[in-house]
Amino acid sequence: MASYSVPLAVVSVVVLIGLPTVFQTTGDKPHVVVAVPGVVTVGLVVMQLVAAVVASWFAWPVVVACVVSVLAVACVVTEQPRWRWLLRGSGGARQD
Repeated sequence: MASYSVPLAVVSVVVLIGLPTVFQTTGDKPHVVVAVPGVVTVGLVVMQLVAAVVASWFAWPVVVACVVSVLAVACVVTEQPRWRWLLRGSGGARQD
């Protein structure tokens, strides 16, 4: 991305890495910097997955973009128990 736009590359790093590092749901990670509701955590994950899929279709060959898309769908499927827990608004340690 830096070869296209350095400011855009910086923004993408801040959004895709910085936000999930700073904003976390209590009980989801061992150390929370800024506590946010579960819906925010789920939204950040969805944002990352959408960005990965969209960017892959622009940046890579179709075969690779298809693999990224399949992996994103697999992630959504495997994240369901965690997302249900996060969206219930449960505090404290996870039980699943």
